[in-house]
Amino acid sequence: MIMMMLESGTMPRQRRRACVTLSVAAGLLGVLFAAGWIGGLRINTTPSERLGLWRIVPLNRSVLPGDTVFVCPPDNVTMRQARQREYLRPGLCPGGFAPLIKTVIAVAGQRVDITDRVAIDGVPIPSSRIMEKDAQGRSLRHGQSGMVRAREVYLHSGFIGSWDSRYFGPVPQSGVLGLAQEVLTYAP
Repeated sequence: MIMMMLESGTMPRQRRRACVTLSVAAGLLGVLFAAGWIGGLRINTTPSERLGLWRIVPLNRSVLPGDTVFVCPPDNVTMRQARQREYLRPGLCPGGFAPLIKTVIAVAGQRVDITDRVAIDGVPIPSSRIMEKDAQGRSLRHGQSGMVRAREVYLHSGFIGSWDSRYFGPVPQSGVLGLAQEVLTYAP
């Protein structure tokens, strides 16, 4: 049977057809991925926010408390250590980090108090307990209490294991890429 297929040339023709089909499919996926990337689409695979497809929406105003944003973390020692511990994923932000999706809970002029949890201007933030150790039992430093300075934002996620401003403090507002808009998401 195989000999007959080889002699008739059907096997190579089927392989060629399969290769062409796979190549076209791979090319279409590449074009879709590039178009999505250019269009601001991102996939969130971390529990800090809902899992799934998100869009970066340009922000044409000042960042406000309550905004969920995409933000590039600053390239500093704390973030490089976080990358080594795999709290941050590799990506296209300065320093080679992927953007974070977080909610802004304080902006310039607001007071952040850190005890065993976070309070903004004296109001305790739900789900803001400070962890002393990460999931691997490594010690965690936490941010300091104080005023959020001009051109900074304080970030938070309700997920207890989130790497957010509880541990690295406020970040430059210039790192905000835009608002994070859910496209197709789900909560695990």
